Amino acid sequence: MKLYVDADACPVKDEVLRVGERHEIEMLFVCDGGIRRPNSNWARLVIVDQGTDAADNWIADEIGPGDVCITTDIPLADRCLKAGALAVDHRGKAFTPDNIGSVLATRNLMTDLRETGMQTGGAKPFGPKDRSAFLNGLEIVIQAAKRGKAPR
Repeated sequence: MKLYVDADACPVKDEVLRVGERHEIEMLFVCDGGIRRPNSNWARLVIVDQGTDAADNWIADEIGPGDVCITTDIPLADRCLKAGALAVDHRGKAFTPDNIGSVLATRNLMTDLRETGMQTGGAKPFGPKDRSAFLNGLEIVIQAAKRGKAPR
């Protein structure tokens, strides 16, 4: 098992490091530059070429069954699930084969509404409760990956 982190705008890098080290899981922080190498023997910084979706494409090409992706990018989460991996967002919400269709549909609808000029309110601010929820959600996803099953 490996943890793939869509690292460019990830607010929970430190939490990923804590959990990954505790479980002794290789962690790949994937970005197009601008972040420093994580201070862990279990972590590696992967810098991809700059460009739209370059980090997402690298993750989708490399990830496989039993791996876990940490991302807020719903299309990337879908690609990871299709590759047999698991995915969780920075608030601890697991993406599963059962929920990814509706999550993608909602994302696409909100994108369409914003493109027409409608104000959709955006995401709520990220706070300490979200960090705690992420730690719990990541733990659940890792345990599910160890069992070879989708999280419940």
